[in-house]
Amino acid sequence: QVQLVESGGGLVQAGGSLRLSCAASGRTFSSYTMGWFRQAPGKERDAVAAINWSGVSTYYSGAVKGRFTISRDNARNTVYLQMNSLKPEDTAVYYCAAGITTAQAMASGGVRFWGKGTLVTVAS
Repeated sequence: QVQLVESGGGLVQAGGSLRLSCAASGRTFSSYTMGWFRQAPGKERDAVAAINWSGVSTYYSGAVKGRFTISRDNARNTVYLQMNSLKPEDTAVYYCAAGITTAQAMASGGVRFWGKGTLVTVAS
């Protein structure tokens, strides 16, 4: 069992930056692919970014590529999402996810554990 707790959400002006963190419990964190998903009001939950266990392989959705960076620190059981050049359309609840899959495949499935989410609001 892995428990995920997100932090770092909040209100930011368009063009600003935020860094989300996801702290994971358990000693098997380093064996999981980790990802970030988001769900805007009235929309489905979509994959934003994912990173494999070693940090070598990453995935980004087209909407965030070049603006967001995912990273992980296996010694701290933590995964991060650095979000730059934020836009109002980035407003959503951001969820941390863990799964046994590749970073590229996580967008299509394989998530075993979810966090409860953290709200990011980007004001225009």
